[in-house]
Amino acid sequence: MKTLRLLAACVPFLLANTAGCSGETSGTDEADSALTSVTARARDLKFTGYVYVSRGASDSTILSAVRTQTQTAFGALRTAQVGVNSRELKDVDPKTFVKNDVLAVDTSTPAASGTPMTRVRYTYTDRAILPVSMAKRSALSVAVMGATYSSQTHRILGECTANDMEAQEFEGSIWYVFDPSLASCQTAMTAEQKAIDGAKKKLANATTQVSLLEVNRLYLPITVKLGADRTNKGESFPEYDRLFAGGVQKNKVVVGLLNGFIDHGAHDDNTDSGYGEWMDEVRASMVGHEFKLVKIEPSEDLTTLTVGTKTLTGLSFQSILDAEGGTFPNGLTSDEQTAFKKAAGDKIIKHWITLEATTKVTIGRQAPQDLGIQLYTYFGVQEESEIYKQAIKSSDVFLYNGHSYIGYGPLDPSNFSSSDFSSTYQLMFIDGCVSYNYYEKDYFPLKSGGTRNLELITNGVEAPSYHSGLALGLFVSMLVDGKQHSYRDLLVAAQETDPLRVVDGEVDNVYSPTKTPISFH
Repeated sequence: MKTLRLLAACVPFLLANTAGCSGETSGTDEADSALTSVTARARDLKFTGYVYVSRGASDSTILSAVRTQTQTAFGALRTAQVGVNSRELKDVDPKTFVKNDVLAVDTSTPAASGTPMTRVRYTYTDRAILPVSMAKRSALSVAVMGATYSSQTHRILGECTANDMEAQEFEGSIWYVFDPSLASCQTAMTAEQKAIDGAKKKLANATTQVSLLEVNRLYLPITVKLGADRTNKGESFPEYDRLFAGGVQKNKVVVGLLNGFIDHGAHDDNTDSGYGEWMDEVRASMVGHEFKLVKIEPSEDLTTLTVGTKTLTGLSFQSILDAEGGTFPNGLTSDEQTAFKKAAGDKIIKHWITLEATTKVTIGRQAPQDLGIQLYTYFGVQEESEIYKQAIKSSDVFLYNGHSYIGYGPLDPSNFSSSDFSSTYQLMFIDGCVSYNYYEKDYFPLKSGGTRNLELITNGVEAPSYHSGLALGLFVSMLVDGKQHSYRDLLVAAQETDPLRVVDGEVDNVYSPTKTPISFH
């Protein structure tokens, strides 16, 4: 069974940042409208909803109420395997608001005069990605929640979530795990609607009055309309000529592999499953070239390891990779093999490791030039924002494998400025949960030149951790094998762990392997 990098490790970030869900983000969406994908289809998405506010409520109060509701569509869509582009569906256009004044009447007390309120209808639009199997769907039936949902989380947990350990950990942010497709939720929504319909019949004037049951409803069924397919149908390629001409370093292409702990709990050594995934990623990335260890920071002697009473010499970084793959130095018992892996892990976890292979490259009609292919990698990152920034600033190709922290962790675009990116062409692959929603839209405005100088690969829904390292390593080895594979081919290489994975920023690329052939020799 594939495990998912989600929930428990992300809860502290989610709870600490709930208030920020309705905040503004800087910049505009400069990303292209078309996306490249193997497993997903890019579609337009639209739905309408409504909220009730006090008569005379300010524009900011109305916007906050609408955003509170649209945020609950995140879980409803996520559990339906639909990813949306706007961060937690906060980009609501106030120009779509239609206001109607009403009186909210307690139909259980007919003599009550009613409370003046305003019903505000809105239309939400976004870009979305959904599975190929849903490519021809024209609409989805889901639901959002009403204004009082945060005071009824225990009820929602039982009715409209899986109510498992992960859902229970999210009771304080129930919108993330809200699943209106569940039979128990359908039953609850039907019962609530029946009560609201009954109360409506008691109103003296159903045009100008609404019942308090309607105003305070917990669930609001909605229809999500799906529009034009915006998936890139043509071939697109990384800008290989720019990539192999040298970027952050002269005559080098630097591939940054940043990996975090994955397991939920206090794992900070080689027993964390993320360590094995990192080893697989590095090993697979090295296929096709002869890489040598150039540097390890902080400095460590990897030629010698002490295992119990034995001191092993003549080792290398390759010895550590081999051991993780099951090939150990001769003469070690089973316990000593375990000790070997532990001792090796202690020397390389939370260290920057630089591996490099050398070749020559010919780009088009240019003269051959030296090219260093460098793997710049680190395992064990958690919340240390400077490590993320260092990896991004130092890499032409940046790949992250780890937790997204519900988007509020160190990779949150709000933590970055344009100075945290190189001035050269970059490719970023963020293999974390729901990274399309958290990161994709807001990174482009931070990069000088936008999509002209940056491509992003992100995931629409939760990403499996099992075999994630191998998938990313296969992506890297194909990217730097000198054969100029298309983005579709590169995504196929990593398809085993493909959770609605998309490439954005690629459709304005001008590189063509037929017009500008590239060869390694």
